[in-house]
Amino acid sequence: MSEQPLPREIRCVLVPVGNLRLLLPNATVAEVITLPTPEPVEGAPEWMLGRIAWRGWRVPLVSFTKLAGAAEGDTGLSMRVAVLKALGGNPKLPFIAVVTQGFPRLTTLNAELIIPTHDGTPLRPGVRAEVLVRDDVAVIPDLEGIEEQLTEMLALAS
Repeated sequence: MSEQPLPREIRCVLVPVGNLRLLLPNATVAEVITLPTPEPVEGAPEWMLGRIAWRGWRVPLVSFTKLAGAAEGDTGLSMRVAVLKALGGNPKLPFIAVVTQGFPRLTTLNAELIIPTHDGTPLRPGVRAEVLVRDDVAVIPDLEGIEEQLTEMLALAS
């Protein structure tokens, strides 16, 4: 079996969440929608805001700023939701929604444009890496870890 070479460039989005920017592959973002009122989930932590209805699914809604313990940023910006494709292959959890502020920004990156900035201190919860992308500081979220926590939480809530 021949291995496919890695692409030289990848299309990404910088998603504003509070004072942070999430760096995600563009293919991960299914849709950006207006913020609906979430249905509460009993016993959920503060960062899990509930579930939203989206295209026939009940999608868990996450506040990444609350999960990571980050500042909320400019509350005057319009709140939206980025619906992300889940990575774990769980048929009961194919999507995760994240509250955003403002609009995600599309960018094309290569390895030279992403500079790790982690200084060895423990990363915030929900963060896989901290990077510098051109002039923007960004975090790469630990989507697999977040998805695992949501799967466990929602199994208990069912």
